Amino acid sequence: MASFRYALRDTLRLLFRHWGLSLLTLLTAASVLYILGFAALFAMNMRYMISRIEGALVIQAYMKRGETVDQALKLVRSSPLVSTVRVISPEEALGRLRAKLGNQAQAVTLLGENPLPWSLEIQVQRAEHITPLVRDLMVLPSIEEVLYAGKLVERLATVSRASSAVSGVILILTLLISTLVIFNTIRIAIYSRKDEIEVMLLIGATATYISLPFVLQGMMLGAGGALLAIFGLWSTYSSAIDAIRSTLAFIDIIDNRRFLTQFYFFLLAAGATTGWMCSWLAVHRFTSQSIRSR
Repeated sequence: MASFRYALRDTLRLLFRHWGLSLLTLLTAASVLYILGFAALFAMNMRYMISRIEGALVIQAYMKRGETVDQALKLVRSSPLVSTVRVISPEEALGRLRAKLGNQAQAVTLLGENPLPWSLEIQVQRAEHITPLVRDLMVLPSIEEVLYAGKLVERLATVSRASSAVSGVILILTLLISTLVIFNTIRIAIYSRKDEIEVMLLIGATATYISLPFVLQGMMLGAGGALLAIFGLWSTYSSAIDAIRSTLAFIDIIDNRRFLTQFYFFLLAAGATTGWMCSWLAVHRFTSQSIRSR
């Protein structure tokens, strides 16, 4: 308990004695964590928008006249690519046709017997799942025709793969940059106390005893930077949501408060953890070199 009180007191002394360096580290951590959070939100919104579009893509499979949907339905339900499937009877299809024709629905009565076949409405999990499923359906003898947005599916699948790859690269690069920046700024603080640390090692202080104030300092600066980044992201993202809703209402964007709150808590934990890891690595490396050189 006494060691922890010392570590806490020394941590506060480190923060205020080198307030300029502490402020620089805090602002640096806030900047890189803001960029990291912005990149993560961008990646998640891209994936969300694409998944919403993918979820709206429908395959229409029409049976041959006199054929039932049993064979096709068995194939579709056994496929892991399918998310939902709905059977459309000839009567329901005729009702949809009447609703679509509106004032001209009376023309449907001239058809006499209902000529519309049984059909299936199929939704898949991802856009790239549509083409292989369509190939499987087309070989069935009971299928007359399969309709789907072929060009849109191909382009959407390409965009989905590209956005996932680009978002992943951005996140990894941002995380590496943030780790390196925080690590180097905290290492500067350690080297500013180089002589003091060496004296403490000479009089028998353990590496853990020496490291604890720096680790706590790193956690505080990382968490403080994350809080500033969260405030900036919250302001920016709220303004972006309002702007998009007023000008581009057809674009889907993540606005679930519970999800965003969890994301901000995750960013806070990431800031504190990054500060802790960088501080520990920096001070452990320095103390290890000092001990070996004795």
